[in-house]
Amino acid sequence: MQETPEILKLTNVNKSFPGVKALTDVHFSLRKGEIHALVGENGAGKSTLMKILSGAYKKDSGTIAFDGHEVEITSPKFSEKLGISIIYQELNLINRMTVAENVFLGRYPKKNGLIQWRQLNKDAEALFESFGIDMDVKAMLRSISIAQQQIVEIIKAVSINAKVVIMDEPTSSLTSRETEVLFRIMRTLKDRGIAVIFITHRLDEIFATCDRMTILRDGCYVGTREVSGITKDEMISMMIGRELTQQYPARDVALGDTVLEVKNLSDHSGRVKNVSFSARSGEVLGFAGLVGAGRTETMRLLFGCDPKSSGEIFIDGKAVSIAHPRDAITNRIGFVTENRKEEGLFLRSSVRTNTVMVAMEKILRFKLFLDFNKERSVAEEYVHMLKTATPSVNQPVMFLSGGNQQKVVLAKWLFSDSRIVILDEPTRGIDVGAKREIYEIINKLAADGKVIIVVSSEMEEIMGISDRIVVMHEGRIAGEVDKEHFSQSLITEYAVGGA
Repeated sequence: MQETPEILKLTNVNKSFPGVKALTDVHFSLRKGEIHALVGENGAGKSTLMKILSGAYKKDSGTIAFDGHEVEITSPKFSEKLGISIIYQELNLINRMTVAENVFLGRYPKKNGLIQWRQLNKDAEALFESFGIDMDVKAMLRSISIAQQQIVEIIKAVSINAKVVIMDEPTSSLTSRETEVLFRIMRTLKDRGIAVIFITHRLDEIFATCDRMTILRDGCYVGTREVSGITKDEMISMMIGRELTQQYPARDVALGDTVLEVKNLSDHSGRVKNVSFSARSGEVLGFAGLVGAGRTETMRLLFGCDPKSSGEIFIDGKAVSIAHPRDAITNRIGFVTENRKEEGLFLRSSVRTNTVMVAMEKILRFKLFLDFNKERSVAEEYVHMLKTATPSVNQPVMFLSGGNQQKVVLAKWLFSDSRIVILDEPTRGIDVGAKREIYEIINKLAADGKVIIVVSSEMEEIMGISDRIVVMHEGRIAGEVDKEHFSQSLITEYAVGGA
């Protein structure tokens, strides 16, 4: 059988930044009409490689051939003209415009210099219908869900007559049902001869959708394999350069007394309704449930981000008043939020600044002046403890990989000496090796007697790391499951309100 021709081929591609060799002699080939996974740990070079393809970065050396011709991709406009379209994890859409306006942004149909709005909407509707998607193209983007916005971004990418579509973590904020819709779109692209480069940390998605996979490690090419001919264990071993014998490290911690009690917690919007639970010293308490079940909203109430309408919070049996995050910090509660880039970090600030920001008073001299030497030594201590990959503590966190950014957020709350640590989707967008390190940190915190509350949408993860799981459904606690009774079917039954 004749092999499908290549649409894209990269040979010996190199890229360096000050103090960092991001890519070293990387190879990558893509066939027409294939779905090709690009995998590797955070910092492996995946994003750098894709930014070279999209024209955001210029390679230092190496060659790129597109559709049989060697090319120099000098700008995003040139990349788009070739037929390469990229969908970033952070969506590149405009909230105050309609769906149709976003799809054809900068390419509106005109007659005598006037935009033909009716034609614009008609063209957009035809595009969505060609993929079997029902979408109100006149709706303002801000009025539709994140999942629908993700679909708009994909349709926008296809509308430029793309030959290659790059998807960077497209499922990170989607439910399983929405993910299936995305996979259907990907298969339609494949059937039309459009190649897809799929970047994901969810290995099961690779087996569900991809034809081949290319693995990068530490900026170097490791290999390309047919997905049908590789096991998950082999894939992990190639990614991290070692065997990951147990994804969820064992923990044997004797639970202590009850530290936290929450009674009848509710919010003003009706997303949290009379939630009550408790957590003990040394315990990892998991929160499971479908997207929109009220898990994150409960944690925001507990941390004082949002005002509660009713309910009480007790620490060591004493009622505490938490009306603001500062009150939570005073009561030694830390919160690693779901969206680390918008809520957890000052992206343009350094690792050292981010590490000490919550507990500045601990590095003041004479209670007045910042001790910069102490700030540096504290940051270096946590970089060493958490194995954070950074050239120095002076590096702005915006230049770190997702997994290493997450470690900086953790360092911030560890330095603040939090006794109760809330982790909302702590491993979202993080590779399998970094996940294991986060799980080990959770175990260490539990061993130190802290209370750990983990919100996770990954069933395998929440069962792998928790001592007990609270399951939420439509703002209420639907059930509680002890470790000896963990089962996917039982937790799912509670999550859908069936138990």
